[in-house]
Amino acid sequence: MTHTTQHVVLPTSRFVNGTELTAGLAEAAEFGALAERYRRELHVHCYRMLGSFDEAEDLLQETFFRGWRARGTFQGHASPRAWMYRIATNACLDFLRLRRNPRKAHVKRGGDGAEFVEMTWIQPYPDALLDEVGPSEGEPDAVVIKRESIELAFLAAIQLLPPRQRAVLLLCDVLDWSAAEVAAWLETSVASINSAPQRARATLKRERAARPSAPTDEQHALLRKYIEATDRADIEAFVALLHEDVHNTMPPEPEFIYGHAAMRQALQEAFDTQNFGQFRCVETWANRQPTAACYLRKPGESEFRAFALDVLRVEQGKVVEVTSFINGAAFAAFGLPSVL
Repeated sequence: MTHTTQHVVLPTSRFVNGTELTAGLAEAAEFGALAERYRRELHVHCYRMLGSFDEAEDLLQETFFRGWRARGTFQGHASPRAWMYRIATNACLDFLRLRRNPRKAHVKRGGDGAEFVEMTWIQPYPDALLDEVGPSEGEPDAVVIKRESIELAFLAAIQLLPPRQRAVLLLCDVLDWSAAEVAAWLETSVASINSAPQRARATLKRERAARPSAPTDEQHALLRKYIEATDRADIEAFVALLHEDVHNTMPPEPEFIYGHAAMRQALQEAFDTQNFGQFRCVETWANRQPTAACYLRKPGESEFRAFALDVLRVEQGKVVEVTSFINGAAFAAFGLPSVL
């Protein structure tokens, strides 16, 4: 991706029906248009840095606040996107540095020794909002949210990096900013940017090569089967969709399930309509991954209420990972009702 320089000049005055507006009102209107222009892609950037949809919203507002305060320092010497990304990145780094209780990602091993990363704080990102980011006729170089750079496995992996290294990887390898630009933003040397973790870069390159850029027919079909098996409380049909080394995490709960035997045992409890309840699922997509929005009607109740978002990672026709976000409040961001 090549970033072309676009100049924004904040006006000192504007005229409407012959009446001059104050410089402050004109600046506010100009800055508001600029902020709205980059709102979604900056939100995604903050989300990648933090792994949290809600915290990304807070940091986006902090970015706009800092941008408004520092508007006098922007003279059009860089693109407005570059200026906003610099502010957003440093706001995230300040937030991570000052956090009272730093969050940690835990690496766990499955029965075959395979490693995966568990983060109890991670939140899903609706595909419908990711679709708001993309090139337009006026900005053909605008960022594109590629699948491999937003999947939960990638987000989990980069959370293991120190914040500054994470920022470098995202800015240079995902967003294609130059080492010189990023060095200036982070007030460091180009050499230090170029020496960012090679292992992480190799992992990202491998993921890019391995993943299709768009959802496949196979993924759509598997998601439908997943939903049908859940709605019918059909344990065997459900397990048939899973890889034998499947693992299931349940943010924010610090628990995980590994393998067919453990999944069968968990499903016997979850699909017990007499004691646990009955499920109804709706198809959606999160982080460019097939997702089942699961509603639960508990025994004695008449309504299905938002319960969990099951985000599926599919490889070679099988579900290898299920991340169950047990948080009914998250449904609103996906445009889903709280009750069926």
